[in-house]
Order: sequence, then C-alpha cells, then structure tokens
Amino acid sequence: MPGLIDLHVHMAQAMIRGMAQYVRLIPWLRDYVWPLQGHYSKEDGKTSALLCMIEMLKSGTTTFLEAGLSGRYGMEGIAEALEQIGMRGVLGRHVMDMPGYALEKSIIHPGLVETKEYGMKEVLHMYQKWHGKHGRIFIWFAPRTPGAVTVETYREIVAKAKELGIGITMHLAEVKEDVEYFKKEFGMRPVEFCKYVGMLGTNVVLIHVVWVTDEEIKLLAKTGTHVAHNPSCNMKLGSGLTPVAKMLKEGVNVGLGCDGGPSNDNYDMIEEMKIAALGQALINEDPKAITAEQVIEMATINGAKALGLDKEIGSIEVGKKADIIIIDYWKPHLIPMLNPVTHLVYAAQGQDVETVIIDGKIVMENRRILTVNEEKILEEAEKRGHEVVRRTGIKPIIHWTVE
Repeated sequence: MPGLIDLHVHMAQAMIRGMAQYVRLIPWLRDYVWPLQGHYSKEDGKTSALLCMIEMLKSGTTTFLEAGLSGRYGMEGIAEALEQIGMRGVLGRHVMDMPGYALEKSIIHPGLVETKEYGMKEVLHMYQKWHGKHGRIFIWFAPRTPGAVTVETYREIVAKAKELGIGITMHLAEVKEDVEYFKKEFGMRPVEFCKYVGMLGTNVVLIHVVWVTDEEIKLLAKTGTHVAHNPSCNMKLGSGLTPVAKMLKEGVNVGLGCDGGPSNDNYDMIEEMKIAALGQALINEDPKAITAEQVIEMATINGAKALGLDKEIGSIEVGKKADIIIIDYWKPHLIPMLNPVTHLVYAAQGQDVETVIIDGKIVMENRRILTVNEEKILEEAEKRGHEVVRRTGIKPIIHWTVE
C-alpha cells in the first residue's frame, strides 16, 4: 500500500514521552513540555528526531510534516538526520515575537523564546540550503500559536510564504482557551482570525481545529485550507475532538497526525487510524460517521494533498514516486483475512509493517532499518533523555512504586 503520511509530528518531543501525564494543554506546555525542551541541546534535538523517525518508519510512515522546530533543537542537524535516514519530510520552523499562549502571558520557557528576526532568518537559510533537496526535504513556516505572534508578523509570514512558494502550518482552536483568546483580543472566532491575517488557502495546514463552528468549517472548505487531525493527543489531554466527519462532508481536506511523544505517546499511524475512526463514531453517536476507506485516505492521499505532493505520492499509480509499505497480514490478529480494508484500520498494528520503500529505495526490510544504526540511536536517546530530565528537575508522575 502507499506509505503513510503523518501530517502533524513533533520530533523533538520523542525523547520526553511519559513526562507529562494527567494535565490539560496549557499546564502540559507550561509545567512540563516547554521546560523540558527548553533544556535541550542541539545534539538532543537531533537524537530525538532520529528516534522519532525510526519509530515512524517501523510503523509505516514514509512522509511527515514537522509542526515546529526552534533554534535550540538544531534544525540543521535535524535536516541532516532526515537526509541520512531516507524519509520524506517537511520541516516547519517556528517564528514568534511574544512568549505567550492564548490569554496566558510569558509562559513559554526562556530557553525557547526567540526574536522574530532570528526565526525568519533561519527559515530563509534552511529554505536556500535544503528546500527540495533529493526531492525529499522541504522547509515550511510554522508560526507559534496566537498569543506568541503579532498580527503584523503573521501577515509577514503569509507574504514571505507566498513569495517563496512554501507552506504554513499552525495550531488552531485546539482548546476552548484559544476561542476565548480570539474573542477577547480580536472579537473574532479562530478561523475568522486566520482569514483576517491571510492565513487560509491551499498552502496552509491548520492543526487540531477542534472548537470551530459550521460556518468556520465552510470557510475552510471554501478556501481549500487543510486540517491535521490528531485524535490521540486531543483525547489524552482532554481537549475535545475535531469534527472530522462534518468537515469531510463539507469538502475540507483532512489528514491525520500522531502529534508528539508526551501527548500520544507514540508515532504509530496505523494505531492513529483506528483511534480516528473510533473517535468519530463516538462523538457522532454513529458507527457510520466515517468509513475505514476514508480514514485510510486521511493517512495517505489527503496528507499528500495537504503537502502539495499529491501528484508525486499518496497513492500507488503509474508515474508517481514509489513510496510503498508492505504489511504482513499473516498474523493471529488479522486472520481470517475476510476484510483487508477494515482489518488495516481496526485490527492491524504498526509492528505488522515488514518493508518500507521510499522513492524506490528500500529503507526497511524484514523490520530492519538499512540507513542508520538503530541500536546506537536507541542507546543515545535513552542516555540523553534521562540527562534532559535531570537537568530540568521534573519527575514523571508515577502512582506506583516502580523499580
């Protein structure tokens, strides 16, 4: 089948999975994720990215959209890691000019705070050096969420993205606090704000988009704006669920993403397909709300459309690039093979992926990655993850005594 496309991933979070449990989004960011990432070195960022890409490959992901890299993570090193491992990736670079989130002021960890000028400069540098390299590596803007970016900067990003011909990805309406922020500060709803700053269109991927009205959904459809749905993250943090079934009926292109290590807590797109299907059946109280075929499209061709790559990847067709995965169906949980389509969504597991081919090259065969030393990277990530936690001084929440 076509390789899976993860439309929303935080690679720098892979190394801190398990460190932010039982909290809602804002304290999750303020008290755990941002302080931990604010203590990263560039070497930590590269190791976390490699760990994440290994996990993605081993569960069938061939292409991904990274939702936001800061300078602290070492974007250059992450691009080098992407080049080495052989995946297809779009690297979104954060741009910000304020340290807030929604109505919360100054909550972004000092280690992650940057000037707008620094962020814009690195986007341009990375674009010139890496964009389009090998036909596998691309650079996008990933402005931080409103509360951390001014209207003027959003408009500057929109203009520069249009000039360069690249995309923009941004978190939007993930939690109710986002809606409150837009209403209080601008007298608008979230999608209306995006229209106000010009950030709607076929080169825009909005992330989560949970708390939106029917009118906002129609506006997304009218403008061809894409949505990345991340059900595991939204469920774990108690944020709500994106009205995907309604969006698809209105003509919005919706892809699927795993999000991050502390919010999922894995990068397994096969598992994410099942959770997406179950979530829509639940919130709509209708098992027919979304079909297995639609969910598979979300994880493949819809993701390709969102990245502007649907003429190259997302399906197996003559003339397209060979991004292909082979799944072993001869497993107890997939026998008898009565319905291979629903089996893929509801019964398959990431570990069933046996072979991964990207751009016609075998990257994983018999579950062994051929491009990097997996064991060495796992050992390095184990060591560095513990060192980051020690430097930060945050302990995982464990209710039992574990030795």
